[in-house]
Amino acid sequence: MQGVTFGIRIPDFPVNESRGERFIGEIRRYLDEVSEEFDAAWISDHFIPWAPFQEPAADTLECWTTLCYLSGAYPHLVVGAIVLCNSYRHPPLLAKMGATLATFNGGRLVLGIGAGWFEEEYRRYGYEFPPAHVRIRQLAEAVHIIRKMWTEEVASFAGAYYRIDSAYCNPKPPTLPPILIGGGGERLTLRVVAEYADWWNLVGGTPEVFARKLRILENHCKDVGRDPGMIKKTWATDGLAIAPTMERALRIAAGSPFTRDRVGAVVGDPDEVAKALEQFVALGVEHFILRFVDFPDPAGAKLFAKEVIPRFRQA
Repeated sequence: MQGVTFGIRIPDFPVNESRGERFIGEIRRYLDEVSEEFDAAWISDHFIPWAPFQEPAADTLECWTTLCYLSGAYPHLVVGAIVLCNSYRHPPLLAKMGATLATFNGGRLVLGIGAGWFEEEYRRYGYEFPPAHVRIRQLAEAVHIIRKMWTEEVASFAGAYYRIDSAYCNPKPPTLPPILIGGGGERLTLRVVAEYADWWNLVGGTPEVFARKLRILENHCKDVGRDPGMIKKTWATDGLAIAPTMERALRIAAGSPFTRDRVGAVVGDPDEVAKALEQFVALGVEHFILRFVDFPDPAGAKLFAKEVIPRFRQA
């Protein structure tokens, strides 16, 4: 993907009363109508809804299975996770999973990964929930292992948390999928981004917050001897409500927990939405991950594709 590109965030749990086949049908119909205008599809990695407004029993899509489906059903889209929880899949296995999917789809994969944060989910599913500094160190080792397995014929590694001994990862991906690390922890997470990430993602927050995190990331890059320009910057909206008029956009936003009182939300007519995103482009953002809050209605995504995307394509 070249220049400023745009991805759609697929809901991993419904925000209405849909379940089962109805929920899956909504996703299919939505992407059938709007996906041709976008560059990527993204989904988060949870077993139960992470949002407090949704019951734990609500239907929740498993991330990797969904990525594989989307990759086959929409062959023009790059697919990515925002982001895989490192704790849920053993890193050498994830390296094999990523290599296999990238081989099948010609490299249309961004391997998004993070340290994990949702303690209730860990506990419900029997995963240990170590302190944040341990989870982040585990993440660093995991990314190191994945990249070794993708690039070395026979990979070995002995760390504090993970170990591989003469591990093979064949077939190798035809092109190396970018490894995206998500998060904004200023002391530890951004250090791991500086050391290992090809892409970096921050979810929500204002342009001022993004700028501060970026300055800290640049300092970490300086410390580890890396050019921060080598890391692709991405930003994900909490939610996006777009309509032909600001009045209508505000009504849509008021009806969604993803945009109601969220500082990382983008709300407005096409002009206002474009202005909001331009602030992040000025900071170096090259890819946006957008949650259209009028889902399953495709109107917002269609309007965005028609009125906003061309401004960035032309630029």
